[in-house]
Amino acid sequence: MNYTTPYSPLPTPRLYGNRKALELWELSWEEFTRMPSRKSAEEVVQEERDRLLLEATTKGFITNYSGIRTSSNGKRFYIEDTILWNVLDEQNQYYGQAAFFSTWKFIT
Repeated sequence: MNYTTPYSPLPTPRLYGNRKALELWELSWEEFTRMPSRKSAEEVVQEERDRLLLEATTKGFITNYSGIRTSSNGKRFYIEDTILWNVLDEQNQYYGQAAFFSTWKFIT
């Protein structure tokens, strides 16, 4: 299963998540699209997450991103081999970021 979601440096919610993303984060579509992406990672890893988001912003994309994410019910899972890229609007202006991963494992 694959997962893609736009990220934004602004305190904005996600704009898209497929069925597997909704399952992983244990959220409805409405809940998922209202939740800021920063809430998907634990507080202790926010600084590293922010550094990687900035690197992707600067370079246009990054590959081999990995990290721990947390569902809405506190289940932790590790995402691997993630590609993170910038999303541009119709005027070719920076709009946010999107991520794709197809490998994850739950942490017990």
